[in-house]
Amino acid sequence: MTKRHMDPHSKQLVDKLWNYCNLLRDDGLSYGDYVEQLTYLLFLKMAHERTQPPWNEESRIPEGYDWPSLLSRDGVELEVHYTTVLSELGKQPGLLGLVFRKAQNRIQDPAKLKRLIADLIDGETWTGVDADVKGDAYEGLLEKNAADTKSGAGQYFTPRPLIKAMVDCVRPKPGETIADPACGTGGFLLAAHDYISANYDLDRDEKIFLRDKTFRGTEIVDNTARLCAMNLFLHGIGGSDPQATPPIEVKDALLSEPAEKVDLVLANPPFGKKSSVTIVGADGKQSKDGQVLARPDFWATTSNKQLNFLQHIRSMLKIGGRAAVVLPDNVLFEGGAGATIRERLLDDCNVHTILRLPTGIFYAQGVKANVVFFERCAASSEPATKELWVYDFRTNQHFTLKTKPLKRSDLDDFVAAYKPGEPPSAREESERFKRWTYEEIAAREGFNLDIWADVKDESLTDAENLPAPEVIAEEIVEHLSAALEQFEAVAAQLRGNGDADDTGSAFG
Repeated sequence: MTKRHMDPHSKQLVDKLWNYCNLLRDDGLSYGDYVEQLTYLLFLKMAHERTQPPWNEESRIPEGYDWPSLLSRDGVELEVHYTTVLSELGKQPGLLGLVFRKAQNRIQDPAKLKRLIADLIDGETWTGVDADVKGDAYEGLLEKNAADTKSGAGQYFTPRPLIKAMVDCVRPKPGETIADPACGTGGFLLAAHDYISANYDLDRDEKIFLRDKTFRGTEIVDNTARLCAMNLFLHGIGGSDPQATPPIEVKDALLSEPAEKVDLVLANPPFGKKSSVTIVGADGKQSKDGQVLARPDFWATTSNKQLNFLQHIRSMLKIGGRAAVVLPDNVLFEGGAGATIRERLLDDCNVHTILRLPTGIFYAQGVKANVVFFERCAASSEPATKELWVYDFRTNQHFTLKTKPLKRSDLDDFVAAYKPGEPPSAREESERFKRWTYEEIAAREGFNLDIWADVKDESLTDAENLPAPEVIAEEIVEHLSAALEQFEAVAAQLRGNGDADDTGSAFG
C-alpha cells in the first residue's frame, strides 16, 4: 500500500510530537517513557473529545479523573493528581484498564508535564485527525524506541518491511479472523488491517467486522500490551468505547489451549530459547525444571519457547487456516522434541514455504531466522505436506540497522516467486528458490528443515563482491555484540540467576 503524502497540518502535528520528545529526552526520559506518557494523555484527550460536538457522547471516563481535571491544575497539585488518575484508571474494566494497568508518572518536572498537557496535546483535536496520521506518528515513536538499544525495546519490534511482505504473501481477506499470540506492539495486526482496507471495497458490515471482530492478540508484558492497544486504537481498530473489551489480552499465550480457532496467524514469537515453564505434550514426558503445565494438544514436551509457540499456533488454526511465523534456525534442526514436532507439523499441515532471512535486520543482534508458511489440513492417512519450497534470502545479502536497513522492495523478488493466491504448482525453481519433496525431507535425520537453495556465496570466490567497508564494519559490531550477549547469558546462568532468555516478549 502506498502511503499518501501528509498535508501540512498533519506534518506539523507529527513534528510537534517529535520535538517535544527530544526536549524530554534532554531531561532524562527515554523514548519508551515518552511514548508511555503520551499514550495515557492522548487516550484521555480523545475520550474527552468524544463528549464534545459533533459527537456529544456520554463520558466513559470516571468523573474527576478525566482530561478537564488535568487541565485545571498546575504545579505539584497537577503532579499528585496525575499520579492518582493513573492509579484509579488502571482499576477500570475494558480497554481503559488495559491502557492504564500499572501506569506510573515518569515526568518529574510538573512544568514539563503541564506543557505536554496544555500546549502539545490540548491544542489539537485528535479525534478529527486522520487515523493514518495519528497511527504513523505513533508507529514512528515505537520504532525510535525500538532503535534505542539502552531500552531493550527492540525485542518487541519486527521490521515493518518484512511484516508487509509476509502479509502480501498470505493475502488476508474481509471476514477472516486474524491473530498474533505474541503481538508486541501490534505490527502484524496493523499490516493485515492495512492490506484488507487497501485491497477490498468493504461494505458497512465488513467495515464493522474489520474494526471490532477481526483481530485478537496476546502479549505477556504489561507495558508492551499497553502500547499495542493504543497503537490499534489510534489506527481505528476496536470500538471507540474505552470500556469495550480490547482486542489485546495480557497473559502468557502458552499456558492454555486456544478457546477459539482463527483463519490466519501472523507472528514472531520471542527469540529467547528456554522458558521457566515446561509444557507437557501428548508424549507424556515431564521436566524437573520450573513450572510444568499439561497441553494435550501439543505433540511433544519441551521448554524451548519457539517450539512451543509453533505447536500453539498450529492449535490456533481452523482446518484450512494458514500461518506465517518468524522462527530462529534452531527450530529447523534441533533434535529430540524438535524432530517430533517437525514430523507432526509436516504430517498435519501443508508446510509449503520457508524464507531464509539474512542477519542484520532485527534489533536483537546476530539472529538467524526464517519465515515458515503453512496451512492446517484435515486429518488424513497421507502427509499433508507434499513439497516444500525454500527461498534463500540470506546468502550474499548484507543488511544492517543503520547503514543498510531492509526495505520492502528488497523482498519483491521473493513475493513474486511465492506467487500469492496461486497454487505452488505455478512456481518456478531458480537459483534462490528450490523445491524439496516430502520424501527428500523425510530421508533427512530428524526431518531436518535446515535446507537451502543453490546460491553460491560470492564473497568466498570474488573479493569484489564483498559489501562496502562500512557495512562489513557494522556487521562485525553486530556479531561481536551478539557474542557478548550470549556470554552474558551463560555467566548469568553460572551465577545462578536463571535463564537470561526467560524474560522478554514478542517482536510484533
